[in-house]
Parts: sequence; C-alpha cells; structure tokens
Amino acid sequence: MAHNPLVSIVVPAHNAEATLARALDCLLDQEMVDWEAIVVDDASTDRTSAIIAGYVERDARFRTLSSCAYSAAGARNSGISTARGRWLMFLDADDWVDAGFLAKMLAALKTAPDAVAAYCGSRRAMPDGELTPPSISTEVATQPFETFARRCAIATHALLVDRETIVGLGGFDVSLRTCEGWDLWQRLARLGKNWVMVDEPLAFYRISPNALSRNSTQMLADAEIVIARGFSPDPRVKHPASAHADGAIEANGGTASEALAWFALWNAASDCGSGSRSIDPHSLRALPAGRKWAREIAKVVVDGLMVGSLSVPAKLAASWDRFGGSLTELILELGKVWDNPATGRRVQYQLEQMLLDVDDLAAPRRLARTLGIRVDARNPTTVELPQGIDQIYAYLMMDGQIEAVVQFGVLGTVTRDYWIELILNVVPPERLESRSDPDSHFGKLAQLAEESRELVRSSAEPAEPPTPPRRARAMHDKDRTSFWNGYFATEDPWNYGSSYEQEKYERQLEILPAGPIGRALELACAEGHFTWQLAPRVGHLTATDISAIAVERARARCSDQPNVEFGVLDFSADTLPGEMDLIVCSEVFYYLDDLAELRRIAKKFVEALAPGGSFISAHAFVLRDNVERTGFDWNTFGAQAISQTLAATEGLVLEQSIQTELYRVDRFRRLSPDDVATEPMIEHMPIRAPVGIGVARNIVWGGARALRRDVARSERRQRIPVLMYHSVADDGPAALARFRLTPAAFASQMAWLRANGFHTIGSEQLEGSIANRHPFVGRPVLITFDDGFQNFADHAWPILRANDLTAEVFLVTDLVGESAQWDADSGPPTRLMDAGTVRRLAAEGAFFGSHLATHSAIDGLSSSDLAAELLRSRMFIERWTGRPTTSFAAPFSVTDRRLGRLAKECGYRIGFGRKHGPVDLDCDPIDLPRIEIRGDRSLDDFVAKVEAVLELR
Repeated sequence: MAHNPLVSIVVPAHNAEATLARALDCLLDQEMVDWEAIVVDDASTDRTSAIIAGYVERDARFRTLSSCAYSAAGARNSGISTARGRWLMFLDADDWVDAGFLAKMLAALKTAPDAVAAYCGSRRAMPDGELTPPSISTEVATQPFETFARRCAIATHALLVDRETIVGLGGFDVSLRTCEGWDLWQRLARLGKNWVMVDEPLAFYRISPNALSRNSTQMLADAEIVIARGFSPDPRVKHPASAHADGAIEANGGTASEALAWFALWNAASDCGSGSRSIDPHSLRALPAGRKWAREIAKVVVDGLMVGSLSVPAKLAASWDRFGGSLTELILELGKVWDNPATGRRVQYQLEQMLLDVDDLAAPRRLARTLGIRVDARNPTTVELPQGIDQIYAYLMMDGQIEAVVQFGVLGTVTRDYWIELILNVVPPERLESRSDPDSHFGKLAQLAEESRELVRSSAEPAEPPTPPRRARAMHDKDRTSFWNGYFATEDPWNYGSSYEQEKYERQLEILPAGPIGRALELACAEGHFTWQLAPRVGHLTATDISAIAVERARARCSDQPNVEFGVLDFSADTLPGEMDLIVCSEVFYYLDDLAELRRIAKKFVEALAPGGSFISAHAFVLRDNVERTGFDWNTFGAQAISQTLAATEGLVLEQSIQTELYRVDRFRRLSPDDVATEPMIEHMPIRAPVGIGVARNIVWGGARALRRDVARSERRQRIPVLMYHSVADDGPAALARFRLTPAAFASQMAWLRANGFHTIGSEQLEGSIANRHPFVGRPVLITFDDGFQNFADHAWPILRANDLTAEVFLVTDLVGESAQWDADSGPPTRLMDAGTVRRLAAEGAFFGSHLATHSAIDGLSSSDLAAELLRSRMFIERWTGRPTTSFAAPFSVTDRRLGRLAKECGYRIGFGRKHGPVDLDCDPIDLPRIEIRGDRSLDDFVAKVEAVLELR
C-alpha cells in the first residue's frame, strides 16, 4: 500500500522558467521530508515543462499535472484533486518558504489538534532582491472569520490547511481572477474552527511588475465580491459556525463599505507607486476620519506604495519625485471627500514621518510638507525652506553618527542660531564640549562635567557594576527538551534547598501510602533533591527527567543510594515503565499545553500503576483556577484543575490530600477490580517555612480583584499615578509623621495594588510613553521614594519585591551612607543608604534617580552650583548602579524656571517638581506631578487617590 505523505504542496506554474527552480529548491531544503509536490503546468509555452520534468526525475516526491485553466485558481484545484496529504500548502512558482517552514507549521498544529489551519508571517521580495520588513496578522489567530470578511490577511503560501476541509469547501473559486485565496480562507474561517499562528516570517512573496496584484481595477472588482460574501450568508459553506452563518458583524471591525474602502486605499497607493491613477477617490469615503486612524491610513498607504513602486520602505523617500505628486493629490482629494482637509493633512504628516523614519537621509529628502536632512551638530548651517515645506525632520550628526533625531514645524528660514539653540536642548553638553568656547555657557558646563567626573573617579567607592537580576525563562521554547535543558543550564533553578521547598517535600513523604513500597517511579525528578529523600522509603526507585543535565546532577546527588536507577524520559511522549507501586510527579503539570494533554497523560499513569498502586502529586494553587482565593499569578492552570482532572480519570481515586494556603499534595490510588472508592481524607496544614522572595513575588494573597494580563488586554489610559513616599518605619519624630508610613500600612497599600492588577514602571518608560504619546497599557504605577533612607532597604524594598513591584529612589548623593541632616530640627536624623546598599538593590531590580547632591532647595542655589549638583549626582548614581541616570526629583518639591533647561543640559530627561496629581501624556516630562502618600492617612484614602486616577481613564 502506497504511503500517503503528511503534506501535499500544490505549485501552479504558467511560463515560470525564471523563478520556478527557486520555488522547488526551497522544498528540497525542507527539514521535514514527508511531503509531495504537485507541480501543475498551466499551459506554459516556455521551458517550464522541462524544468518540472527535471525535478520529477530527480526526486520521486515531485509529480506533475498538465492544465489549461489559464488561472492559478483552476491550476490549484487540479492539484487538490490528486493530493494525498493530510495538509495542503499552495506555493506559487515565483515564491518560496524558509527551510523550517513545514516543520514549524506542523509543530504548531500538533499543539492544537482541533486546528484547521496554521499560518506564519511573510516578507515581500522586491525585484532587486531586497526584503520588506516582516508582517503577520495576529488577529487571525483570535478572530479569523471577522478578519477575512474584511481583508486578505495572509499570503497564499503562508498557510498549511486541512485538505479534507478544503475539498469539502469546493476549492478555489475559478470565477475570480484575483482574491481567490482570500475567498477560500474566508470560507474556511466561516467554519469557526481554530487557526494557530507561527510568529515567524517563514514565507517569501516575490513582487513582480507583471503581477496580478498590481492590477488595481481587477483587484477591486474581485475584492468587492469577496467582501460582500463575507457580510452575508454563503451557501457554499454547508456547515458554518452559528456565529458566522449570517456573515460578519459590523461591531467587530467595521462595515463592508469600510472594508472595501481600506482595500481601495491600498490599491490607490499602489497605483501611485507604479505611476498610474485608476481609483476614484470617492471610493475611499467610508474610511474612518478620526485622529486615531491617521497612522493606520498612512501604514496602509506605505504598504501599497511598496508594491506599486517595487521599493522597500527605506527607499521610498528617495523615490518621492516618482510618485509624491500623485500621492499628495490623492490625500488632498481624500480630505475633500471627507469634507475635512485638516484630517487629510494629518495623514500626510504621518505618512511623511513614516517614510523618513526608515530613511538614512544620505541626501536631502524633499517631500510634500517635510524636508528630511542631516545636520552637523557641531557646525550647523542655515537652511532655506523649499516651497510648501512647513516641517523639518533632521538627523543631528556627530563624528559620522546620528546623535539625535529632531522633528519640528518651521515658518521660514532655519538659521544657524536656531539650530544651535535646538541642538543644545537635545545633545548632552559633554558631546559638544570639544568645540565649545571655554568662556561660553556650554564651555563652563563642560568644565563642571569634567570636575564631576574627576570627583567620581577619585572616589574611594569601588565601581563594580551590579549583578543583573536573574530572569525567568520564557514558558515556551522550540521543544520541551531544549526548554528544560535551558532551565537547568543554571544549577538549582528553583532553590530546591530552601525551607519552603523542603517543607513541601516533607508533606509528600507524610502522604506516602502505609506499608512497604516495592517499585517506585519519580517523573520530573529534576536535580534529585526529593529523590534522595524518597529512595530510603521504597524498594527500588526509577528517577527520570526530560533533561539529561538534570538527571546527571540527580545521579551525582544520590550516588550513596544503591536502589536508585536514573533515565531520561519525557512522560508526555514516551512509554512509562509498568507495574509500579508508586508514581510521584510534582510541580511540572503547569508546563503542559493544556488540560487535554493532562487528561491523556493521566491515562498513562493509570496504566503504569499496578492495581492498588499510588500516584502522588504536589502543585500550587493558581489564580486562573480560582481568582478569589490565594494563588500564584501564572498564566496556566494549577493545583485545583490538576486535582480535578486526575480525580476524573477512570481508574484513579483520591485517597488523601494535604492542603496549605499555597499548594496541595494529593495521593491517588489505582482501583483494583473489586475496590470501592471511599471519601478522601482532607487535612489542612499551615505553612511554617518562610516564603522566599522568589516565590512570594508570584503570589496574590487572599485572591485578586483584577489580573495584570487581563487589564493589559482590555485597558488603555491617558494618565497614571506617580506615588511619592519618603520613609517606611514604625518610629520617628512626631513632626515628620506625615512623611512616614508604618511597614504594615505600606504593605497593605502594595498588596492592594497587586490584587487590583497594577504593575510598576520606571521613569524611563514613563518618559518614553509621553514622548511618543503612547497610551499606557493596563494599570501601570510609578512608585517613587525621596531621600534614600535606609528604611527603604530594610522595610519597603522587601514588601515591594514580595508583591512583584519595584520603585525608583531619589538619592542625595553627597550624603549617601550618612543621615538626613535637613531634618535635624525635627528630631534625630534618619540614616541614609550607603553606596553598597544602592548597588545591591540596583542588582535586585530597584531604580535610582537624583535628589541632587546636598538636598538643598533649588531656588537657593546659584546656577553654577545647581549645574554642579545635577552633574555630580547623576555621575555618582551611574557609577553605583551601572545604568544611565536620567531622572531627578526636586528637593522639598521646590523648582524655579532655571531647572528644566539646565537639567536637560546636564543629561536628564525626566523630572518631578512641585505639582500634585496624576501624570498624563500632555505633561512636560521635565516637570511632572506626583501624588503624595501621607503616613497620617488611611488605606481607604490611598485607594481613593489611586482609583480617582483610574476613573480618569
């Protein structure tokens, strides 16, 4: 009986002698070899048939068909009719895919057995061989039909699709000259089945001057048909999902008219790029004209422009003279169609910025409204404005490198003096100092900077950079073996020797079944910490793990245990040894793909147990199972779901369970034929061992009101709270009570933030959002501490870490390691952190900024002293932390008009002054407000302050 391949690849070819070999060679390069290729010669008159014959003779996986369809759709249908594979791929004769395409797509499909298709990202290849940036439509994975109802989101050869389903749908519509793939994917998506995404650009699509995709008239006519089908019932799909039976829902992404307008816009831009104009601007009337859509419209225009002009984005600005006039005219007409010229102008600005963002400005780029140029930052010259230009986009260059990018509106000639003024605002003075007059403002500033550097260099404090925080690995890797070997590249990745883990081991030993245990199997034994404790309790122990690295460490640890044998085993994929009296498998089920996989594996556990044998499992409670009780904030299922799944497995019954607030240890028994299940014995026990920071930071005690990942998906806001604290201590001068929270009060506030889905950001992230006007995602909060008291390290920092939060501390650098002398009139001064503590906390994830050098009020300092404090403070903090320092907070919240400009010139980008309230995207980043959190107010007052900012969303 002939073997049916796993994948059938259909390759239509019409007069494809120039490109066909490249397409077929990419199949020979595939890492996955179980495929067949059906090359359909569609009435070719060149050497195409001879090329096909050569590949058929060379490799039996190639087959050929002859066709006179004169269309890719008809030729593909011919190939489908003879295909034998479980999966179908459609590869045009001028395209190709990455060598890992089939292997990676099939691996993705294996993780989703119910999937009907897998898709990946793609890149276009221009005639000169240059590739466009990768693109992928993530929304197809979540709402495929609503996406395909409106647009063709995937290149034809960027998919693997179920062959039987495609046959049942009737294949490609031969009445469509273009958009036939879009039409088929739309029908496939209407079934409501799962699509899986491979987030890599594995498909390459060659752009040709003669491609049908450049025939905008035909494309638009066919697209109108496909979109109309998407917004109505489609009798060709016999069993649509009920949600899609009547077509797309307008509330899920716009109307059919809007979808057609977006497609018309792309084609209009493509026409402009190719030097033609066939699209009626009135066909664009349904495009949304709101401010938030200007960038999306510009992105579609750039995409169409690439195809029409056969140019990658980085070359579009340089080619403006070829298409800029017609493109600008199109955008002007779009403004007229909307009856809103200002909206058209907004699109023009966005478009020109996008083109210049990716250009090297090797020569001046004169667009419709923007002049893109390079400027020598040390020796700028006057720039005369060409007619119509009203903004400049400039690279400020020094020593052949881009020092800064500036974009600004202009009304007339840009003089040398104007450039100098602008450059001094954006280029650090030390970068300019080599050309500065020593008696000038910047010459003196450079001198102060050098004095500060010398002071830092001569400091007795060593300049050892902090050790970077240890970061957890991503939850997924190319395969499970490499994933786990990556974990065990670092010895003891979970701190197995901690009191918390050892107490959990004790609970597992306590729950062992009574009486002698003959043969035992430990799955996921890791480095053998529990293996060593279990071995004396059983007759023979087989300890296994998927990671060979872990197994070797376990073997070494248990070298004194003669009854233990070790082996590498993947309990999900491999056969388990049988007739076991005991199987132990703990703290690993979270990493399975889903509960369906656990259900499958649980049956293997039953089969591997002898009748009456026991299965022991220990796992933590996870919020995803029950958000209302204490649990770990992991994006996976946990102990509750695991226990329920195991208990529902035929042949297993729960006998005993030891449950703590954080985890449960369960013992199941394989029922003998005559066994009768009894009620399990449930014991509730306290956790006596201390819970370390590495564990605690993932816990939300008492349950959560909102999860971070949920609010990150659903919430965008224009403003956030920046909280200002000073001291966290139980005692201190009564006169300073306002500035001091007890550790208990601070802990309550941080626990509230964690339970309500807040995450912390740093000042650099805040400044980036303001500079780019990017709305804040989810519920961010910036927590700041003035002064740098030692009690931050003693009390506040452990509480922050335990709640998976961080903070930014503004240090008084001349007094680091001493005490807060400015508070001496109120009582004994509070001790300040020393440099070693700063270094340690920076390594653990804390951030630091400047509170100047002496804690002097700014309005009492001379300009020279102010500059010296700003420079000295910044440089010391950078020495201690090993990171750039760009933030400051004004002592006593006192500022004056000198501060902002001088702080920028001294290398700062973000500052906090005297204002009170939330920070929004319109704030001046060098003079931001904060919300003071007072020590003499209640938790309810704190909650009200923070919730007031949320309500302003």
